[in-house]
Amino acid sequence: MSRNTSGVAVALDDLTRVYGTTKALDGLTLHIEPGELVALLGPSGCGKTTALRILAGLDEATSGTVSVGGVDVSRVPANKRDMGMVFQAYSLFPHLTVLDNVAFGLKMRGKAKGDRSSRAAEMLELVGLAAHSDKYASELSGGQQQRVALARALAIQPRVLLLDEPLSALDAKVRTQLRDEIRRVQLEVGTTTLFVTHDQEEALAVADRVGVMSQGRLDQLAAPADVYANPATPFVADFVGLNNKVPAQVSGGRASLLGVTVPALPGSVASGAGIAMVRPEAVTVTADPAGAARVVAVSFLGAISRVSVTVADGSTISAQTAGSAARTFAPGDPVTVGVEPGGVLVVAE
Repeated sequence: MSRNTSGVAVALDDLTRVYGTTKALDGLTLHIEPGELVALLGPSGCGKTTALRILAGLDEATSGTVSVGGVDVSRVPANKRDMGMVFQAYSLFPHLTVLDNVAFGLKMRGKAKGDRSSRAAEMLELVGLAAHSDKYASELSGGQQQRVALARALAIQPRVLLLDEPLSALDAKVRTQLRDEIRRVQLEVGTTTLFVTHDQEEALAVADRVGVMSQGRLDQLAAPADVYANPATPFVADFVGLNNKVPAQVSGGRASLLGVTVPALPGSVASGAGIAMVRPEAVTVTADPAGAARVVAVSFLGAISRVSVTVADGSTISAQTAGSAARTFAPGDPVTVGVEPGGVLVVAE
């Protein structure tokens, strides 16, 4: 789908937020391009929701500035910032129909009834709920209620859309469907969007860029594929994706591990011994009667499978492979283990 880039630029510059002795944000700088969807990803307490609330005007930074469309809005109250918000809780009005819920923000803005109804109907069409406009929230599933909340946030044509853990209350299948739906709608409407989540799969699936936060700071901000394949710090490598931790030796920008030599990614130790962070899908397992490694277990996960292997030093390494390929392995099989040539991050032991 082609991108609609009608959104505005957002800039958070050198934000700090201190609560007593706790520093929730520690010099956070984040610039979002017009029409871009940036996902802030990190564990509980890393500052991602604090950043969103400061952008929304629901919380105030201890220092730093917030700009939208090139204008400093740091002192502008929340109700004047023209932002649409979707939270984990759907927060729909139970006494209003779906259509009236979506039109509520427009009513607060003094829009004529006919204009509100047509705009609300348009948004319900966008999220696939046009047929449910006369129902009440209690008659909808959780996923449908969250679609209504999204339609309501977009109905006011906000300059910025803020999504705070919007899918975490839903079951896995609905979460995946709605995640894809949010991305489709965001691309179509073109609203600049900040999406906060602790779910790495969610962030990688929906975002133009992913910002990984730790202890109030941004450890890395990059395209999803870059964050995954080229983590900038040990924290990012550990938080995003599963990792095997394999002893390695670094010399001349290259890492030697498991009998192979591959590039050491930027941020690795300069030389000497370290621990390589190796994704399961970067591990190769080859049947070899003379191999020093042994298959411990094979776990079938549908289209993919995981093969656990014990290597010469007694440690266990997990490899990810196609489900069909994994069928050739059985516990006890001798194998040779290697690493794809893309490169690894090697951290200090």
